[in-house]
Amino acid sequence: MSDKNIKYSVLELASVAAGSTPRDAFDNSVRLARHAEKLGYTRFWLAEHHNMISIASASPQILIGHIAGVTSKIRVGSGGIMLPNHSPLIVSEQFGTLGALYPDRIDLGLGRAPGTDQTTAHAIRPDRIQAVHSFPREVQQIQEYFSEENAQSSVRAIVAEGVNVPIYILGSSTDSAYLAAEKGLPYAFASHFAPTHLFDALNIYYNNFKPSEQLKEPYTIAGINVLAADTDEQAERLATSLVRMMLGVMTNKLDYIQPPVDMTPEIRELMDNPAFQRMLKYGFIGSKDTVQHKTAQFLKETGVDEVMVASHAFDINDRIKSYTIFSEVMNELNQAPITQ
Repeated sequence: MSDKNIKYSVLELASVAAGSTPRDAFDNSVRLARHAEKLGYTRFWLAEHHNMISIASASPQILIGHIAGVTSKIRVGSGGIMLPNHSPLIVSEQFGTLGALYPDRIDLGLGRAPGTDQTTAHAIRPDRIQAVHSFPREVQQIQEYFSEENAQSSVRAIVAEGVNVPIYILGSSTDSAYLAAEKGLPYAFASHFAPTHLFDALNIYYNNFKPSEQLKEPYTIAGINVLAADTDEQAERLATSLVRMMLGVMTNKLDYIQPPVDMTPEIRELMDNPAFQRMLKYGFIGSKDTVQHKTAQFLKETGVDEVMVASHAFDINDRIKSYTIFSEVMNELNQAPITQ
């Protein structure tokens, strides 16, 4: 890996803890965004998920405006908009509006996954499968709606024309890597929950990248899960909330995020389960030293330009502390860059 300054950013799901409401989750997102801005995080992205009791980020377009309005310089965007759920014209109008309200601060991350189960995906858009196949064409449509040249078209997203809202392609397999490379767009990989194809996807993107007006050289972002605390033991205790949340996802028994508990043999066995190990391959849980070592190794192996950090804990204060520790980790790693 070359000596370069690695950016670090936040992926926010507006998680809902047991005993709280979605409004509480939104208030926590505001707190976290303000802290992230002070801590030097580059961007604050909101995910799109539907019909999940523990996640309130169902309308990232609305939350992006809310977060951008209470911060001043951190970039705010979507991680991402699941494009097959939406009309390209409406997405362009929404993000053109956001880009006009908050100039040079809005990112548009686009993915093709449903962000939910198949039954709910069908309820969102019955012709979704057809829309998935149209993903490359619909990305192109959004680019056209944002272009000044589209002023000559019979269908216009007038509020978006000429507005600077960079597009990012999101992926959790290798499919989107080809598209991001072909269109010369930055590429963000969801290795925080789907790490299997990370290196294949990165290699495809790097090997096939074509420079574009938006991007002259490849730019990659990789997702990681981080739970940092004063000690490894404290971090592992906090992680019991994450483990139980993931168990609910894997067994389709979704619940609110539960308070942490002392580590038990049963939870330890769950954490050691191969399915958990695969999903949390890039889950960095521990003290500052532990997280720093794992992060340094990850950056050395992947060579990515930026890490996007998800952090799931029951208490917002524990999340803020984790992000604070991670900012210290990144500052120290950037001061002493990793080499080959």
